[in-house]
Amino acid sequence: MTQRSSGGGQVKNADVPWDEAFDSIAYLDHNYRDLQEEDAEILQIIRDHFGDHFRKQGVGPVSGIDVGAGVNLYPALAMLPWCDEITLFERSSSNVEYLDGQVDSYGENWDKFWTALCRKKAYRSLDVDPREKFRKVVKVEQGDIFELKRYGGRWSVGTMFFVAESMTTSPGEFALGVERFMRCLAPGAPFAAAFMAHSQGYHAGEHFFPACDVGESDVYASLERFARDFKVRPLKSSARVREGYKGMIVAHGWRCNSDADISYN
Repeated sequence: MTQRSSGGGQVKNADVPWDEAFDSIAYLDHNYRDLQEEDAEILQIIRDHFGDHFRKQGVGPVSGIDVGAGVNLYPALAMLPWCDEITLFERSSSNVEYLDGQVDSYGENWDKFWTALCRKKAYRSLDVDPREKFRKVVKVEQGDIFELKRYGGRWSVGTMFFVAESMTTSPGEFALGVERFMRCLAPGAPFAAAFMAHSQGYHAGEHFFPACDVGESDVYASLERFARDFKVRPLKSSARVREGYKGMIVAHGWRCNSDADISYN
C-alpha cells in the first residue's frame, strides 16, 4: 500500500495533522502499557551500548536528547544514569502534554522498562530513585525534527526511536530526519536509533499516519556519512506490536568526529 497526499504525491511531514489527530493515549495503550518482546530486545541492545560506552569513557554527567519522543519514555530512561540534562524533543501537542505530565512522576507502566534496564549494573547502581532523577534532569521541548539544524553538536548522547520513517512517505525526508538527528550530536557522542522495517503506516487512535518503506540498507545509507563504528541490525524477535511492518531495526554507534567536508542539506 502506497500512501498519497490529497494531491496524489508523497505524504510529507508537513501534510500530517500531528496536533489535531494524533491520539497519544491510544498509542500509549497499544504500544507501551506493557513491555513487549521487541522493546525488551531493544532495551538489551541500548543498555549494553550506553553502559559499555560510559564505563570505558569515565566521563562526568552529559546532556542527552531523545528526538521525537512521542509517548515513549524508555529511550530517556536508557540515558538517565549518565545525564544531568535530557531533552525530550517532540512535535505533537498531545504528545508534549503527555510528556509534561510524566516529568514529575512517570507512570507505573514504565517500571517494567526500568527493571529491564537494571539487568545492567550501571542502572542498578543509580544512587537515587529513578523518578527523582527523571524529575530533575528531564525537560520537554516542542519542535519539528527539521528545526534541529540550529542545534549543531549540542548533545553528548542521543536516541531517536521510530521517528524518521514514521512521519512521512518521502525517502528524502526520511534521510534528512536522520541527518538532523545525527548533526545535533557532538563528535564522538554515542547514539541509538530504532526503525520500523518496511512499514506501511500506522494508527494512533482512529487516524492513520504515514510511513516511509525502509530496510536495513536504507538505514545504513542514512547513517554512514555521520556515524562511526556503528551497527545496523534487525531484531531477532518475531513478535509484532501491530500489522503493517516486517520487523524492527536497531542502529547504534558513535557520531563521527568530523564531517566538515559534508554539505548541510
